[in-house]
Amino acid sequence: MAKAATKSKDTVVNIKDKKTATLDKPKLLAMYERMLKIRRFEEKAGQLYGMGLIGGFCHLYIGQEAVVTGLQAASEEGDSVITTYRDHGHMIACDIDPKIIMAELTGRATGISQGKGGSMHMFSVERHFYGGHGIVGASVPLGAGLAFAHKYNKDGKLNFCYYGDGAANQGQVYEAYNMAALWKLPIIFVIENNEYAMGTSVKRSHSSSELYKHGEPFGIRGMQVNGMDVTEVYKAGVEACDYVRSGKGPMLLEIKTYRYRGHSMSDPAKYRTKEEVESYKTGNDCINNLSMLLQKEHKVTEDELKAIDKKIKDIVNAAAEFAKDSPEPDATELWTDITV
Repeated sequence: MAKAATKSKDTVVNIKDKKTATLDKPKLLAMYERMLKIRRFEEKAGQLYGMGLIGGFCHLYIGQEAVVTGLQAASEEGDSVITTYRDHGHMIACDIDPKIIMAELTGRATGISQGKGGSMHMFSVERHFYGGHGIVGASVPLGAGLAFAHKYNKDGKLNFCYYGDGAANQGQVYEAYNMAALWKLPIIFVIENNEYAMGTSVKRSHSSSELYKHGEPFGIRGMQVNGMDVTEVYKAGVEACDYVRSGKGPMLLEIKTYRYRGHSMSDPAKYRTKEEVESYKTGNDCINNLSMLLQKEHKVTEDELKAIDKKIKDIVNAAAEFAKDSPEPDATELWTDITV
């Protein structure tokens, strides 16, 4: 279950007894399909990177799929999303076509940023997704700005602002906390704590590893959530959305998750043991956890799950072929979207 900050009554949120976050079989299956789509997409992206079809940086989301899947399932149409450079999964969760994401990764003209953004710099105003940001922590003050726009426009929407445990130590993050609390902005700060900021563990880089308490000095409520269980992420998301939409100000979710690959594709990840990674893959994988729940509680068969996997693989393979067959941008594209 989610663990709530306990410093004072003003910072306590408890979702143990909430009955609003019910999940039926269709919704769980939809979550399973979305997580699997992110996983298979990222695996394919890793393959294309190894083939030299993706250049520059490429940060994969494998292992963390339950985080954005659970929170997007708790969101409303029109809520905005902003994140850092590990953004492919967030885009898929926002229902952006995998074809144009893969085309962007491979630097093609059909990509969502016309092949000029690559892995770290993508956005879609149509799907309320505002990046994709390569600067560590930059998503947080920008997310506060998006939340300010929601409040100014009185549209009843909120912002999901994602960043990692490494970014959580940035000074600009605390400035954003202060403004968000002061102005009661409709924002959910989401720390995706995958235990390693590049190659440094949370225990070595934080004086307090309970990151969900970092908003307490500003009166921001916080919860620590098991990010390997999509149902718990969803329930925490429902609670946070209800709280923020009620006009009480921001909320901070520290979602404990784990990435299986290195920080980026160029990272051999020698700072952790193979046994540590395998313990998550075999004993606490978010997709396997949901698969077991579907089979046990909802009588979903292995054949049904295999059929979903086949459908997802076909979608991802089609996205890869689309990217390979797409043209590279014309040289004149260098001069578009430039302010002089």
